[in-house]
Amino acid sequence: MRALVKYAKGNGNMEIREIPEPKAGPGQVKIEVKAAGICGSDLHIYHDDIAIPLKPPVVTGHEFCGVVSEVGEGVTEWKCGDRVTSETAYSFCGKCHYCMTGYYNLCNNRKTLGYWYHGAFAKYTVVPQERVHALSDHIDFVSGALLEPLACVTHAVLELTKITVGDVVLVVGPGAIGLAALQAAKVQGATVIVSGTSVDGERLKKAKQLGADYIVDVTQEDLETFIEQFTKGRGVDVVLECSGVAKAADNALKVIKKQGQFTQIGLFGKPISIDFEKICFKELKVTGSLGSKWTSWEKAIQLVEQGKVKTKPLVSHQMPITEWEKAFKMFESKEGLKLILTPIDGE
Repeated sequence: MRALVKYAKGNGNMEIREIPEPKAGPGQVKIEVKAAGICGSDLHIYHDDIAIPLKPPVVTGHEFCGVVSEVGEGVTEWKCGDRVTSETAYSFCGKCHYCMTGYYNLCNNRKTLGYWYHGAFAKYTVVPQERVHALSDHIDFVSGALLEPLACVTHAVLELTKITVGDVVLVVGPGAIGLAALQAAKVQGATVIVSGTSVDGERLKKAKQLGADYIVDVTQEDLETFIEQFTKGRGVDVVLECSGVAKAADNALKVIKKQGQFTQIGLFGKPISIDFEKICFKELKVTGSLGSKWTSWEKAIQLVEQGKVKTKPLVSHQMPITEWEKAFKMFESKEGLKLILTPIDGE
């Protein structure tokens, strides 16, 4: 089968290759991929500037859903034909403090689908049975492919950040993660402001369509002045930083209230300079967010099933996997929004 492979460390070093079709081993589920999303971390894998362990040659891609095509020995919960999606935490030690308390996303020995084990930019992928989640008939494959990024968002917004009715939340960066975070914050009853730049024009419009109370193009309007006037000088209660841009994160620290919450979701891909003293002077509660865990996935699936979060509107393009280079360039230049790659029929 044809697959998109990161074949060696270093910038680039990625191409479509013919590789053997995988088989489901004991305790494993083989999934026929129906749709797979391009994530910002896939770009970091391409450029080899990501801190998550990477073991090339490896098939990339980790946001996906599909249909079970084979089950290995000992698998009883899943059968051929089941519509499913899968977590990315392929393996972890199961014995450390984080694993024992359910935070296996933080295990030092966590190995990830699409980084260490062959991922979803292919016709088939194989995952442990424990990482599989059922895909309701109410969730189409395109929407289902975005459950992974939504699970990351539910972990960050609903599990690590306390948002209550009446809070003013600033979402920085109207990419797919930001637009999902916007919707998750609205579920909690927040008033949500989404900020971006002139490059994000269409994305900011999409944010408004998906429920943002206010949108701010920071290249046309001063964010600090807007927030000061809107909150009567108090500042926003919560910042959800989804852009992964140092200047945007630093500016967000200026508009957050004293004793506010700052959650970093976007990845910068490199060390950054930031006015860290604001965290002291404002007594801010700051947290990072890494990936997702079982509860995050259950929340994400429930939100989509109930129609409280919509993932399909985040998809702007669907392309065959053979056009991955074009898709990656579009993603990097912020052309469109979320891009989906699909396997070639007959592979």
